[in-house]
Amino acid sequence: MAELRRLLREGPFHLALRTALAVRGLPLHRVQHRLASRGIKVGVTSLSYWQQGARRPRHPESLRAVAALEQILELPDGALLRLLTGTGRTGGPGGRPAARSYRALVSVGAAVEQLLDAMELPADGGLHSVGHHERVRIGPAGELCDRESQQIVRAHRDGVDRYLAVHHGDPGCDAARMRVTAYENCRTGRVRHHPEAGVVVAELLFDTRLRCGDTYVFGYGIEDGTGARSTEYVRGFSYAGGQYMLQVRFDEAALPVRCRRFARTGPQAPRTGLADLTPSGRHRAVHLVEQTVRRGILGITWDWD
Repeated sequence: MAELRRLLREGPFHLALRTALAVRGLPLHRVQHRLASRGIKVGVTSLSYWQQGARRPRHPESLRAVAALEQILELPDGALLRLLTGTGRTGGPGGRPAARSYRALVSVGAAVEQLLDAMELPADGGLHSVGHHERVRIGPAGELCDRESQQIVRAHRDGVDRYLAVHHGDPGCDAARMRVTAYENCRTGRVRHHPEAGVVVAELLFDTRLRCGDTYVFGYGIEDGTGARSTEYVRGFSYAGGQYMLQVRFDEAALPVRCRRFARTGPQAPRTGLADLTPSGRHRAVHLVEQTVRRGILGITWDWD
């Protein structure tokens, strides 16, 4: 009980909920039944995700369920809701950092979340980036040929054993022809395509299950080359923190007249932090380095004319 009281004061939400369920000895199917008797429909899978920290209740019906859980678990009024509104702390160095949804980051966020739901995967994969080096190659027709990623991630919950790679092609792309390759310390799992949105989501399976706070290094690549002439490359960040390096290399047959780095708070927001980048002569490449990323979007844009 002392541990439960501490978690209700300090959080995080998922540990407080998990501990309260254990203290009361209530299995999830009984909790679901008691919620249903109050006219609240929440699946056992959602309840499981909430107590694992894989998802956080956000929608009005979910928050109504949390308020009912406080009664079912005999907790003080507002004890769990307070942890969701940010008035409680997110305990410790392994605590889950604040995140943004795919819809808030990329224009095809709804398509990404649709694919994740079909794969029965949470939007929060339980990882945040410590370091990410990304290399993009632009082909002779100005098309995005491929990209390679080398990543260091840290788990913010126990049991994480995979990373979800998301790729969004340029207009006219053929998502079914894109190929995902695991290079280092991972292997390719399920790969799903959304043809209308030009999106690929792929599981990269680790060789081990991570504990909260563990780091992991892995590398992978995505072959594209199916879209129209590319004019920018962007990367969305759900979490703040960590270093990011992006390099874009151009074919000698297709050199842009101008390159700039930029940032955005969201897919429809104006570009900020614009700064010219000069391609290196022999390697025909430009790059950006962000020592500590903020939640939002970073990218490089270029003009052909």
